[in-house]
Amino acid sequence: MPKAKRRKPYNPAKAHDRRSRDLLRNAEVATVEVDNPLAMEPGEKIVALRSIRNDPLARLHSHRQIDEAQYQAGRAFQSDWEKAERGPRAVDPTREYVDGGQSREPITEGQRKAVLRLNRAERELGADGSALVHDVLVQGLTMDQIGQRRGLCTKRWNDYFSRRFRECLDRLALLYGFATEHPVPVKTLPR
Repeated sequence: MPKAKRRKPYNPAKAHDRRSRDLLRNAEVATVEVDNPLAMEPGEKIVALRSIRNDPLARLHSHRQIDEAQYQAGRAFQSDWEKAERGPRAVDPTREYVDGGQSREPITEGQRKAVLRLNRAERELGADGSALVHDVLVQGLTMDQIGQRRGLCTKRWNDYFSRRFRECLDRLALLYGFATEHPVPVKTLPR
């Protein structure tokens, strides 16, 4: 007599694909696995779509042109830049109008440490490397746009900028602690 088939319990994650199907015409997205915010157990993951249109670092990571350590180092650099930046403040209409300038806000400890890390990164990368990292990570330029700004529009220069940017990300990964130096194997002499 044949065995009765057992029914598998209902798993809503397998039943429905929760990714959006109605994307904009000019959307550029990549799939990424993230923690499930509605999970009953910690560590559950779902697949989500993230926009990579104005994020060159995410585009390189999603196309597997840089590894996880390089990606995390680039994000750490961007975070430090945002902490250290003291740009224009919005006008608060609820506050009383006062003639003259406002007193400057004191520099926080987080800002001071971010500036120190950025200064060390600039020394490690050199002038050309730090300019290239700034163009990509802060201004969001592509390698084509960097070449056009510098008047170097050939494929060979784009390849050079790409290779140099990955080298800079490697240095940042070492600086921020996301990677370690590979020890050079020592050849032993025969006795």
